[in-house]
Amino acid sequence: MRLEYLSFTDRGEKMARKLAAALGGSVSRCGVEYSLSGWTKQQFQEAEGLIFVGAAGIAVRAVAPYLRGKDKDPAVVVVDERGQFVIPILSGHLGGANDLAREIAEVCGAVPVITTATDCGGVFAIDAWARHQNCAVEGVKEIKRISGKLLSGGETRIKSRWPVAGTPPLGVTLTEGSDWDAHVDICRGEKEGLWLIPRIAVLGIGCRRHTPAQKLESVLKELLEETGVSEKALCLAVSIDLKREEAGILEFCKNHGLPFRCFSAEELAQAAGEFTPSDFVEQVTGVDNVCERSVVLGGGKLLRRKMARDGVTMALGLRPFAPDWRWKNG
Repeated sequence: MRLEYLSFTDRGEKMARKLAAALGGSVSRCGVEYSLSGWTKQQFQEAEGLIFVGAAGIAVRAVAPYLRGKDKDPAVVVVDERGQFVIPILSGHLGGANDLAREIAEVCGAVPVITTATDCGGVFAIDAWARHQNCAVEGVKEIKRISGKLLSGGETRIKSRWPVAGTPPLGVTLTEGSDWDAHVDICRGEKEGLWLIPRIAVLGIGCRRHTPAQKLESVLKELLEETGVSEKALCLAVSIDLKREEAGILEFCKNHGLPFRCFSAEELAQAAGEFTPSDFVEQVTGVDNVCERSVVLGGGKLLRRKMARDGVTMALGLRPFAPDWRWKNG
């Protein structure tokens, strides 16, 4: 989790540096390196967690212009400069602010002030569960409805493509039918509801030199439409090391927030399995297939073999996924 700290006084900076030494991240001083609004705007776009060491009111006013939604905003936490209290004020569950507040409290001995209703009531928080299972979310508005049912003593039903280890929390049951409130899958369900999407899809890419990102986007769209897999399931793009500096692929990966990993021809040749061979690809790269082999080396089991379109090849695989009922730290 990329953390950024903003302090306002000498004492606050000392506290911020103590936290950064323990938890990682970078420390800035308001009015020296950045203005309050400038720092907040930049870190809202780049960081996963923003920690204000100072007054909560300052943080609230600073972040207000940049709010986008609970599934998009980073975690925002406030800690006073003496380390007495730490307060998550934004993205407590999906962004991980509640867990971050608890970690900060452990470092400086503060009291974590957690105000989310499910945490206060000791009730299963489905959005926190999604984060701990490394799932993206669609249908965010359903979270409030599901939490409301649980807080009033009701039941919520979850349908999962994968077995979920352990004992379900109170009020939660697994279902295989269509009576679900939330479903866990890489593909959209048969009805509207809360969709939890494991980030486990590995995208293998091959292309001619100087292929533009727009062409890669077109092939990806077709691939996802054919397989039904959500774009949010993507976790990694992979290829041969000859493409390490390919501008179109780098732009494509940046647009999708995907890390990009490359393998040598020798490594690809050692991938286990049967792959779609190409004499031309072998002549150019030294190995008979790039996209499928790279998916396997990236930890994926092939779901869709090579799709070839106008000088672009793509393949899709899934990493193992083993959810459990863990939904908070500890």
